[in-house]
Parts: sequence; structure tokens; C-alpha cells
Amino acid sequence: VQVVESGGGLVQPGGSLRLSCIASGFVLDDYAISWFRQAPGKEREEVLCTSAYDTPYYAGSVKGRFTISRDKTKNTVYLQMNSLKPEDTAVYYCAAKYYVQSYCPEEYDHWGRGTQVTVSS
Repeated sequence: VQVVESGGGLVQPGGSLRLSCIASGFVLDDYAISWFRQAPGKEREEVLCTSAYDTPYYAGSVKGRFTISRDKTKNTVYLQMNSLKPEDTAVYYCAAKYYVQSYCPEEYDHWGRGTQVTVSS
């Protein structure tokens, strides 16, 4: 049972990236999925999550720029990041928890290893 992130890279300010969180060993349908990030020297922060009922919850710093979506046919959750800023630079982690609620949990059971996103000119 694992989740694996992909899609990170180097992008210029104002650009876009789409991260993928692919699940293996389980079906994501009844799972809450969250994206976290951790910048150098800073604590890990939750960016946004989607509940098992696909209700999104956003951190204030990314609202209007980032969106989360789930493709059940591919067992994948995506993080679409637009209008990227240098302060979005961080390692982004995907986390999952079996949690059949309309809201997101406080803790997660399955974590990926992260993918680096660097926003720089």
C-alpha cells in the first residue's frame, strides 16, 4: 500500500505544474487525500485536501491558484498549480487516509516520498 508523487520540476513565476498522486495496493475511492508541502527551514504545511466525497479544503495561501481533483479510473489524485510564486517552492507530499466523511481528517496513514517543486526565474 503506497502513494507515489510525480510531476515536480522547475517552473518560472506565473507558470503552472500538475502533480500526480498515484495509489497502488488500494483503491482511492473512500480515501481522503491531502497535499502537504515543506520548504527548507520551514515546518510542513497542509496545502489542500479532498474528502472521500470530493469536497475540497484549501489553505488560504493557495486558494484561487491550486485545485485538487480525483480520477477514479486512474486511481490518481492531481494537484493543479497555477500562477506559481517563488514562495511555493517546496517538496510536495501526497498523503492518504481511509476516511469516509465529507471532511478531511487531521492525520494520514499513507505518505509518499515527495516531489520537488522549484519556482524561480
